[in-house]
Amino acid sequence: MTQLTDNPGLVVTGVSGRMGQMLVGTIAASGRARLTGAVERAGHPWIGRDLGEAMGGASTGVTVTDDPLEAFASAQGVIDFTAPAATVDFAALAAQARLVHVIGTTGLEPGHLEKIRAAARHAVIVRAGNMSLGVNLLTRLTQKVAAALDADWDIEIVEAHHRMKVDAPSGTALMLGAAAAQGRGLNLPDIRDAAREGVTGRRERGRIGFSAIRGGDIVGEHDVIFAADGERIVLRHIATDRAIFARGALRAALWGQDQKPGEYDMLDVLGL
Repeated sequence: MTQLTDNPGLVVTGVSGRMGQMLVGTIAASGRARLTGAVERAGHPWIGRDLGEAMGGASTGVTVTDDPLEAFASAQGVIDFTAPAATVDFAALAAQARLVHVIGTTGLEPGHLEKIRAAARHAVIVRAGNMSLGVNLLTRLTQKVAAALDADWDIEIVEAHHRMKVDAPSGTALMLGAAAAQGRGLNLPDIRDAAREGVTGRRERGRIGFSAIRGGDIVGEHDVIFAADGERIVLRHIATDRAIFARGALRAALWGQDQKPGEYDMLDVLGL
């Protein structure tokens, strides 16, 4: 890894995507970090082009590459909102280079997570299903409310996202579900109802249910519903601008510069 400066160099993977481009703008405007690398998949039309020009603006001096090792060589961190298989590969390379790896990728399965944990033995990894301050506060509130209420209170998590989202439930919904289960001293996989269709029978006591809505350009909406006979408690977060995720990811990348190798989440970053 290169010598750390006051403004660490960061790489953005999946740079042509909506989050990738949002991260580029957030880093440029921050005054606290420098964009030193931009990575895209092999064969992408942006490969070999100046990033700024590819985005329709002025030249930045950063050339888009399909070689992450090349990009990582001059950086102190990488911010990664891509796909599970790509994220696992990036985690191994970032660990070799001792970079801070901020992971906002969702849809990660147990096998992916195991490989990410292995990489975290050698480098700082900050991974969260959602990088926003508000959602992470909601996560902590969900845990505390679940701990205060018994299983007579049914828990349902409803999430809504844009039509282009490919995984369901969202990573944020699963994070909220895990927090609710933890509040009750349980593990989410043991009490999760992922979907319902047809004649399902009555709801089982103590289960945590999930519902997913997809449509339009919804950035992200999450409700945690605690429902009992005669009353309900609804905790809600509504995101209207993806910039909140980019700002949170940048904050995580900066925070990680001073940490020891290990796997962290946004609650660690925010001191919650």
